[in-house]
Amino acid sequence: MDEEEKKYYLAFSVFQGIGPLRFKLLLDYFGSAKEAYFASSSCLEKIGLSEKIVSSFVVFRKTFNPDSYFIRLLKEKIVAFCSEEKNYPKILKEIKDKPIVIYVKSLLSITELAELLSRPAIAVVGARKITGYGRQATEMITRRLAEAGLTIVSGLALGVDRVAHESALLIKGKTVAVLGHGLDMVYPSQNKDLAERIILEGSVLLSEFPLGLKPFRGSFPARNRIISGLSLGVVITEAAEDSGSLITASYAADQGREVFAVPGPITSPLSAGTAGLIQKGAKLVYRAEDILEELGIKTSNMVKASSASNEMKIDLSEDEKKILTALEFENLHINELSRKTGMEIKKIGGLLSILEIKSIIKCLGEGVYGREN
Repeated sequence: MDEEEKKYYLAFSVFQGIGPLRFKLLLDYFGSAKEAYFASSSCLEKIGLSEKIVSSFVVFRKTFNPDSYFIRLLKEKIVAFCSEEKNYPKILKEIKDKPIVIYVKSLLSITELAELLSRPAIAVVGARKITGYGRQATEMITRRLAEAGLTIVSGLALGVDRVAHESALLIKGKTVAVLGHGLDMVYPSQNKDLAERIILEGSVLLSEFPLGLKPFRGSFPARNRIISGLSLGVVITEAAEDSGSLITASYAADQGREVFAVPGPITSPLSAGTAGLIQKGAKLVYRAEDILEELGIKTSNMVKASSASNEMKIDLSEDEKKILTALEFENLHINELSRKTGMEIKKIGGLLSILEIKSIIKCLGEGVYGREN
């Protein structure tokens, strides 16, 4: 994608009246973001945009300067990955309402950033008013998952989210904080210190929302779909019946991700949400190993499988064996792997991530995979 086209992806991400699904319609119809941006009102209405949205967009175009916004991002050292760029996380591309743009704040180079966002990740979320039990469970499970080489994704909220981020950083793991507002602010303000620490210690803040956009009704539920979208699965360690983390669990199920829940004391209202998830089919978790085993990873002292220096043994499913057989003598694109194994690309994507965790295969770039030497 050239710089000019990218500016108009950014413009659509700034305008809040056209979301990911409508934007896809525009791209399909006009062929490019730039063409869609300058389309006439009649053309925009013709493809299904309401008169109200079109009117708002026309006003927006008169006041918004794509060049100035692009320069502002450069000055504030915010990296933006558009949905059709190669560095956009592949796992996030799988969801139907993938963000038009993701904004990322870090101290990493573009290459390092793309590598971090391509690593296998798991989300850990839950109650804002965390109990002692919830804190202990979150710390214990998150640390072990981070030690196993998984990036920890959460929402930088108080409570479980904060503990999850801190637990990952404590063992020098990686974490992604997904925000429900622009990256030029931190909400809640009590977590500003944690946000700064996340950046300083080589992890990232991420948002689909443009600079200057404050939290609004609906921004956090929208944020939750990205938390699950970036992850192989979602772990809810403690949650009340009306916890926002249950929205994340719902998104995870819709996106085909695994949902894990930690049981709690039946006397605690903050265990009602996780109990409900387990009743509905979420996988019950007592320890991190339950999650690792569900993902096909078992701890041992045979094969080193993560930069966190944990030891794991290879435990392959029949589908994983099919992929390795296909890669025995040559490197293959994911589309070719799908053809050779007879499996859907969405399913293969998850299996490839797991095999990368096990250090059996590696991504060679542009969707091509090969065996580790």
